[in-house]
Amino acid sequence: MKISFLILNAYGMGGTIRATFDLATEMAERHDVEVISVFQHTDLPFLPLGSKVRLRSLVDLREGARVRWPYTKKAERLGEQPSELIHPEERAYASFSAWSDDVLRRELRRLRTDVLITTRAGLNIMAARFARRRVVTIAQEHLHFEAHQPGIFEEIRQWYPKLDAIVTLTEADEQDYRTMLDGARTRVYTIGNGLAGGPRPRSRQDNRIVLAAGRLVPVKGYDRLLKAFAQVVRERPDWKLRIYGEGRISDKLVKLAVKLRLHNNVTFMGPTGDIEGELAKASIHAVSSRFEGFGMTIIEAFACGVPVVSFDCPRGPREIITPGHDGVLVPPDDVDALAGGLLKMIDDEEGRHRMAVNALETARRYDISMIVERWEKSFAELV
Repeated sequence: MKISFLILNAYGMGGTIRATFDLATEMAERHDVEVISVFQHTDLPFLPLGSKVRLRSLVDLREGARVRWPYTKKAERLGEQPSELIHPEERAYASFSAWSDDVLRRELRRLRTDVLITTRAGLNIMAARFARRRVVTIAQEHLHFEAHQPGIFEEIRQWYPKLDAIVTLTEADEQDYRTMLDGARTRVYTIGNGLAGGPRPRSRQDNRIVLAAGRLVPVKGYDRLLKAFAQVVRERPDWKLRIYGEGRISDKLVKLAVKLRLHNNVTFMGPTGDIEGELAKASIHAVSSRFEGFGMTIIEAFACGVPVVSFDCPRGPREIITPGHDGVLVPPDDVDALAGGLLKMIDDEEGRHRMAVNALETARRYDISMIVERWEKSFAELV
C-alpha cells in the first residue's frame, strides 16, 4: 500500500513533525511511504526520519532555489500574492501564497497514492477539495476541536464531510467531530501519537531540574510558567528550569525572565534533536499550554521516567495524565496552582519517584507499533 503524508514544513521542529516522522518510519516497514512537505527552507530535516521513507518538497524556500521551467515567471508573479485557497484564520496562513496554492492544487490533482494523510486544517480542506477520487483522504487533527476560529471552522464544516476519515488525538474531539458531521459518510477515529521503539535514557530523579519543551509561541504559555517558577524559586531556590525550543516570542520570554529575576534559575536552551536525552537529565516536566491537541512531550517524558505537572487545558493532558499516579493536573490558567503543583512534586520526593515508575508503565500504551496497528485497521475499513 502506498501512503502519503502531507505536512506544512518537514524541515522544522515541533510535535506534529516528530509524530509524523515516527509514524511514517514505522509504517515504512510494511508499506510504501512518502512525506510531502509543502515548504522546504533547509537542506536537511532537523528531526530524524527513517531511511525507507521518501521525503520531497513542493515549494523550495532555500536561498538561490529556482522554480523549474515553465513555471518560473508564474512563481515570481504569484509568490507576491496572498493565498486565496487557505483561509486567513489557518494558523500558518502567512506561510502560504497564491503560488503555494497553485503548486498544492496541481500536486493533489495528480497525486497517485492509496492513502493521503494530511496534518492540519488548511491542508485537510485542500485534500477534500482537490484530491483524486480514488485516493482515500484522511485528515489528522493535531489541534483540539474548539481551537479553530469561527471562519475556518465554517470551511471545516463545509469540506470535512467530503473526506473519507478524520483521525483525532483525543476521544473528546472524536465526539465533537461526530456531532459536527451529523450523519455524513466520513468516519472518525481516535488514534493518539506514538512513541518510536528503542532503548531510552531514564531519569534518576536526582537532578533539581524542571524541563519544558516546545515552540516559543503564545499558545505554549511559557509566560505563565515563568511567573509560576518565580514562586517556586522563592521556596526552592536550588531548583532550575530549562526551556527547550525556539519561536517568535523568544525575546519577550527572555525579557520576562529577567524582569522576574530568574536569570540564575531559568535557561533558554534553544532547540534540541535529542529531547529524550535532555528529559533524562530532569526530574519534572512542566506543561503550561493554553491548549494541547495531544501533548507529545508528555508521553516522551513518561517514557524517560519523568512525571508531569500540567495545566488541565483542552484537551490532551487530561486523557494522558492520571493525577496522583503519573503526574499532576492543575486548573487551567491558574498560575498559583501551577506553582503549587510544581512545589508539591518537588517536596514529595517519595511520591515523585513513585510517579516516575508509573509514568514508564503509562508510556507503554503509546508504543508506535500499537499505534500503527490502529492506523492499519482504519485503512482496512476505508480502502
